[in-house]
Amino acid sequence: MELKYVHLGPNEAPPQLPTGPLRVVIISETTGGDDWRNSTARWLVDGGCLYAVAWGKECEMWHDAVDWAVLETFDYGDIPEDKFVMTTWHADEPLSEALWFAGNCAFHPDVALKQTILLHVANEAKEVEMIAAYVGSQIDK
Repeated sequence: MELKYVHLGPNEAPPQLPTGPLRVVIISETTGGDDWRNSTARWLVDGGCLYAVAWGKECEMWHDAVDWAVLETFDYGDIPEDKFVMTTWHADEPLSEALWFAGNCAFHPDVALKQTILLHVANEAKEVEMIAAYVGSQIDK
């Protein structure tokens, strides 16, 4: 499984994503506007996100934004099973639990997810810390 870190400042335009299918962990340490969050969710879905795990500030709103982006993508009609995006939010859990969930439970029923993106929505990038937190969370407890 390939692990990649992407930092995104609030209201910043997102960079190019690796080619999907992707598992994305949204680590939200700051907030942005609704339109920005919705367009970022659309960027995730368009980029091949098939499982989104949302944690942190406004994680329920991130969860809902991804769900709405999927519905819009398919014009509120039937969603092919291999395009359906699974979503969860982890509002009352420590980050380590959400990261553990992503690595051990966040699997798509129809498509193998070989890449995990840590999407860090924050004022400052913390690539080393976030990757270390993810790797540390995967150790057997």
